[in-house]
Amino acid sequence: MSKSDIVIAAYSETPVQFKSGRSAYDLAGEAFAQLLERSGIAKSEIDGLSVTVPLSECSNPFFAVYMSEALGISPTWMNYGGTGGCSATGGVARAMSAIRDGHCEVAMVMSADAPSTRWAANYGAYRGEFQDPQGVQGPPAVFGLLMSRYAYQYDLKPEALAKIAITQRNHALLNENGLEKFRKPLSEEDYFASKVIADPLRVLDSVMFCDGANAFLVMKREKADALGIKTYVYPTAYAELTNVNGSDPLADVTETGFSKIAPKIWQQSGLKPSDISMFQPYDDFTIAVLMKFEDFGFCGRGEGSDFVLSTDLSFKGSLPLNTGGGQISAGQPGLASGGLNLAEAVRQLMGEGGERQVANPKNALVTGIGVIPFARNWGTSAAMILEV
Repeated sequence: MSKSDIVIAAYSETPVQFKSGRSAYDLAGEAFAQLLERSGIAKSEIDGLSVTVPLSECSNPFFAVYMSEALGISPTWMNYGGTGGCSATGGVARAMSAIRDGHCEVAMVMSADAPSTRWAANYGAYRGEFQDPQGVQGPPAVFGLLMSRYAYQYDLKPEALAKIAITQRNHALLNENGLEKFRKPLSEEDYFASKVIADPLRVLDSVMFCDGANAFLVMKREKADALGIKTYVYPTAYAELTNVNGSDPLADVTETGFSKIAPKIWQQSGLKPSDISMFQPYDDFTIAVLMKFEDFGFCGRGEGSDFVLSTDLSFKGSLPLNTGGGQISAGQPGLASGGLNLAEAVRQLMGEGGERQVANPKNALVTGIGVIPFARNWGTSAAMILEV
């Protein structure tokens, strides 16, 4: 996917809230209204829709259809994204394909969820007895297992995980859309004093389920120009992989799908790690961020801790990391969370980062993680490069 004539022409994002009392439809409506206002287009122009499956409405198989009704649009192309935190970037990539194939002209990629208000998820799973077994208590324990295995194989320095958490918290202090309760400084002492919830994983290594929504408009550049839209960004590379090493019943849990798709990303974009202006990775847990530095070649396998400790990851630094605070410090709006990192990348590339604006960014690397199978690596790995 070299630099093409298809762009992300607008984005929107609601504030992230804990127990907002609102539905996914309500939050989507706010993001939709904001998107129309920001882009200046009529909603009748939107003829494509990609919707992310939300945790708060998982029991509704027709959620995407009902979303069309709720928003008052009549799409000629629709995608219902079931890859969790990969659904936003994946939705953009699929919208680009639909536009190229003539199924629609203006596609909206919408993600809205409210799991802290209403939890309606039932994972089911291929092996249900292992998906949420007694005592595991969800993703934190699974990532605790991953951290333990990584620490056994490599040199995992807790100070590096602390730095990731602190860097992102400093960025969240400048993000008015971030969760209000997280808008307070975090020190290394605070990190190490935080509760261990799945040894060795701490509370401050983790995200917190919240409510929120985000949306993106995808169209050809000439269409954006015709609609009077002057600022846009180009998705220039995309790759995803589901169920890495799926045929191996005892796969190495520390080998992620990102290690497989990274070469495709660099080949498609013609870039290399040292060319990246900012890194906006899906960050449900700090260890995932550290491992992705390795998988994308910013450093070697097992060298993530030293890389983090030796690199300025602030928005003013050599590799700005999750400049909006990421999910760990802005809050995780359920399965709309993949759009949170994407929205921050688009915001920065459009020069709208405010106090946390990266100086003269040329591009951004964004990632997504989807599904957490028990005792395996995460289900889907997705990555996208955006350029101006």
